[in-house]
Amino acid sequence: MVIYGGLAIGVVGVSVAAVLIRLAGDAPAMTIATYRMGISALVVAVPTLTMARGQLGSVTSKDVRWLLLAGLFLAAHFATWITSLELTSVANSVLLVTTTPVFVAIGSHWGLRERVSTAIATAVTLSLAGGVVLAWGQGGDNSQLLGDGLALAGSVCAAGYMLVGRKVRGHIPLLPYVTIVYGAAAVVLLVSTASMGQPLTEFSGETYLWMVLVALVPQVIGHSGLNWALAHLNVTVVTLAVRAEPVIATLLAIPVLNETPGWAVLPGGALILAGVGVAIRAQLRMSGTTASV
Repeated sequence: MVIYGGLAIGVVGVSVAAVLIRLAGDAPAMTIATYRMGISALVVAVPTLTMARGQLGSVTSKDVRWLLLAGLFLAAHFATWITSLELTSVANSVLLVTTTPVFVAIGSHWGLRERVSTAIATAVTLSLAGGVVLAWGQGGDNSQLLGDGLALAGSVCAAGYMLVGRKVRGHIPLLPYVTIVYGAAAVVLLVSTASMGQPLTEFSGETYLWMVLVALVPQVIGHSGLNWALAHLNVTVVTLAVRAEPVIATLLAIPVLNETPGWAVLPGGALILAGVGVAIRAQLRMSGTTASV
């Protein structure tokens, strides 16, 4: 029961990210992304330096190059996705950014130089169809379509982050891994935000509070809860549970942001979630993981 409680905390934690980001709307998207990763990097660095300092020695110079690449992908993911929330609805943004398993499956096949399987082709087709329905529901609004595109770009970047992590995570302990990756992402975002002339200070106390919560709840608590659950549960249970994120985020946006989803969210979201489900099952078959829940 405790294990499933941890999983639930993780899922709810990541699911509130979109709403918290919207509530911090007085700050530009790049600023919110910078605060999210900067605070998260500082929080995870504390236990790494106090309890796992010796594990840092296991990270080679070659590993560091991969970790910096993962940090770059993670920074691009948050920059594009958080910006998308300024332009499109929470429902559309979260549905599109959670198509990551589809792109991970595509990347895995491309990296292994294998032909695209029927399952992957089906996943891509379903997800594309869902994206078309969502775009149709925008009624030709160019800014909202741009927001949808940025959310999809965020999903691609997240897939790159996960694929790099898959390559090195097996021999690098968790705390050194997240400390270096989060730190690299924070630096990239800080430099990018400053170079774009986006403000980093002089916000209201309420805005600072929301940005701190964006870092602590979805990133530190949410992602940590999911990583902890992965050590105790079948990966299928965790990946399927995370598919609740778009549903929770969409429902939460109704009372908190007074944002009612459009008609296209139901059919488009169903197609996208179906595509993600097919992609997850294809990945599990490739890795030889049992798909029973």
